[in-house]
Amino acid sequence: MKAYIFPGQGSQFRGMGHDLYQQSEAARQLFDQANQVLGYDLTSIMFEGTDEDLKQTIYTQPAVFLHGVVLALTTNSFAPSMVAGHSLGELSALTAAGVLSFEDGLRLASVRATAMQRACELVQSTMAAVLGLADDVIERVCAEITEEIVVPANYNCPGQVVISGSVAGIQLAETHLKAAGAKRVVQLAVSGAFHSPFMEPARTEFAEAVQNMPFSAPRCPVYQNVNAEATSNPEQIKANLIAQLTSPVRWTQSVERMVADGATEFYECGPGKVLQGLIKKISPATPAVGVQ
Repeated sequence: MKAYIFPGQGSQFRGMGHDLYQQSEAARQLFDQANQVLGYDLTSIMFEGTDEDLKQTIYTQPAVFLHGVVLALTTNSFAPSMVAGHSLGELSALTAAGVLSFEDGLRLASVRATAMQRACELVQSTMAAVLGLADDVIERVCAEITEEIVVPANYNCPGQVVISGSVAGIQLAETHLKAAGAKRVVQLAVSGAFHSPFMEPARTEFAEAVQNMPFSAPRCPVYQNVNAEATSNPEQIKANLIAQLTSPVRWTQSVERMVADGATEFYECGPGKVLQGLIKKISPATPAVGVQ
């Protein structure tokens, strides 16, 4: 069974999607349509913008969404038995699976990006990758820090969990996590604490947009970040998508569940190879390749 997976913020790179734009008329039409829907020239930022431009959440998220969805919609062999996306990638997965139209999916990606950028500007917060420590130990350390907000944000693969929190909280957690046996704690170059309580203002803003969008039943099961379970009910998909902004991304558990449910090969749709690398650590026996 083919599982298609879609990356999130952090997989972007300068020039992303340019070859696709030049080689495919169908892709070119979707890229041009995206510029019209957004009201600005996103493709110029993707193809010619600086690394700094692409690091801005308001551009990064629509760009990564667009690249992944265009790949899926213009690939003749796209026939998923199941789909999933990492963080923002969940919107790409939902659009590729027919839950959202291309235009509505892009609009939601833009709303999500803007709302999260605003939330990041309200308070100084950050994220850090914790390497070489069991999930339950990380959870315990975060729970024991009561004077600051620190929570698990991304369960990326065994031995790699990203935490979110206040700047002081992340610094405090780093000390405790290293004492608990973490090999490394690496602060990430992000604008804020995604998938944490600090994203509550963004969740509220995003929820209004989601509730006003029509969601259809997916063509195949969608494995959502919040619970790592296959979901087909449009209203439940909405609720999970909204909850994701302040909840951890359960990527390890999602991939494990997809394999348990019959996934025999993974295809990454989007820029980079981040998810392929994670699959190799979560389920080494299951092939994972990129969609060209």
